Amino acid sequence: MSYGKLALEASRKSGEYVAAGNREAWLALFADDAVVQDPVGVSPLDPTGLGHKGKDAIAAFWDMIIAPGSIDFTILSSHPAGDECANVVHMENTMPGDMKIIVDMVVVYTANAEGKITSLKAYWDYDAVMAQMA
Repeated sequence: MSYGKLALEASRKSGEYVAAGNREAWLALFADDAVVQDPVGVSPLDPTGLGHKGKDAIAAFWDMIIAPGSIDFTILSSHPAGDECANVVHMENTMPGDMKIIVDMVVVYTANAEGKITSLKAYWDYDAVMAQMA
């Protein structure tokens, strides 16, 4: 199986586990030295813009960003190539108090030969999401 197919499989599991709220299964998808950039670049979620590196940092990202809400994660299309897979995603996150945040994004997953995610890069507009919360 090509790495792209491994990345495709891991990306689908990632979305499934996020939607199910399955923290441990989601964390098990990542290599020990993986990096999550969600969103890519500098933001209040990632002040350095370098991403959340390693399982402890990725677990903290889950606890801070994913855990508080109920997430509907829909992959609209997938594009595996090389050792990566780019997914076009529509996500709806219902936060406490029934506030709903809608995010359309492109998420690029890179997988190693074992099928573990080594990189997750989510491209979305942080300011547009914050405007929904205003």
